[in-house]
Amino acid sequence: MTRKQYFLSGLKDGMPICFGYFAVSFAFGIQAAGIGLSVFEASVLSALNVTSAGQFAALAIIASGASLIELAFTQLIINLRYFLMSCALSQKLSPSLPLGHRLGIAYGMTDEIFAVSQREPLSPFYSYGLIAVAIPGWVLGTALGAAAGNILPAVLTNALGIAIYGMFIAIILPPAKENHVVAGVVVLSMVLSALFTYLPVLCNISSGFRIIIITLITAGGAALLFPIPDEPAEPEKEMPHES
Repeated sequence: MTRKQYFLSGLKDGMPICFGYFAVSFAFGIQAAGIGLSVFEASVLSALNVTSAGQFAALAIIASGASLIELAFTQLIINLRYFLMSCALSQKLSPSLPLGHRLGIAYGMTDEIFAVSQREPLSPFYSYGLIAVAIPGWVLGTALGAAAGNILPAVLTNALGIAIYGMFIAIILPPAKENHVVAGVVVLSMVLSALFTYLPVLCNISSGFRIIIITLITAGGAALLFPIPDEPAEPEKEMPHES
């Protein structure tokens, strides 16, 4: 396949992601406007982060007036999975692929883009096609959601803001039904969140550090007690050079 063919294939595969991103980021834009961010500020935040969980967590931290260090650590913990995804996809790239292409692919690394990039060899132009259609959908949804949040009545924007909770439920229920470890992590996270909200001492901890502590306890505990066995290594394949 030529570079153009790879790019067009990425555009086609990225369209469903674009539509899904638009719906979720619209809810994010509404919440961003609710804490006082302008349409421009919310859009730049989405363009530079491209992470739903991290951005929604950031809104709570920004609204509470927490420090930049707390915000940075929260994003590091929540988005650490993208480091692992990038390492996994790097094995599908040509060893001679220039650093510029690798950085371009890394910018658009999301759960959904990672899921559809399981091809070998992976062309950077296929990734660029995914990014070119998916990321604009994320940013446009944010901008329109933030604009709507500044115009629509508070009752309506509050109702639309509930959409994010539906998204999170839709994300966690399927894997929780299939895997008892995932279900246990979800329940433990809910219990710990309630404890940090209502217990006298724990409730004084800021929202950012609550997320960090709960994530480390639940994810770290599950990884320690229920590690995923390593898969047998596959023979290395020759990959064409991309420049």
